[in-house]
Amino acid sequence: MTPPRRRLAVAATTLTLAVLTMTGCGALGQAVDCNTAANEATKIMTDWSSEVSKNATDTKAVGDASKTAADKTKELAGKYDGDVAAALNDLAAGFETMEKGDLNGVTEFTGKMNGFAQKITAACS
Repeated sequence: MTPPRRRLAVAATTLTLAVLTMTGCGALGQAVDCNTAANEATKIMTDWSSEVSKNATDTKAVGDASKTAADKTKELAGKYDGDVAAALNDLAAGFETMEKGDLNGVTEFTGKMNGFAQKITAACS
């Protein structure tokens, strides 16, 4: 079994690669908007992963990082509409499930982060 920090690092790297390969978002204006949303969501996920990695055994720190990530993701979703907003709101809801600092759920949620990134990518196509 791999340590939580390594799993988080792998998930963050995978998310970054998913965003960098996302170029087919339709019209140029939509592509810029989609890439902006995806880049900002990736930054939120990466920041969350970093905070959780630094404090992997601290339930309060995990909860605080999750609340911050959920709030930032909801704010980001408010800037978009349609499928992009829905995908971002799904990500925010995922972060909200971690607000109680469930250390056992961190690994499971980290595994789901790629799915959230894929939803955002799909919303842009």
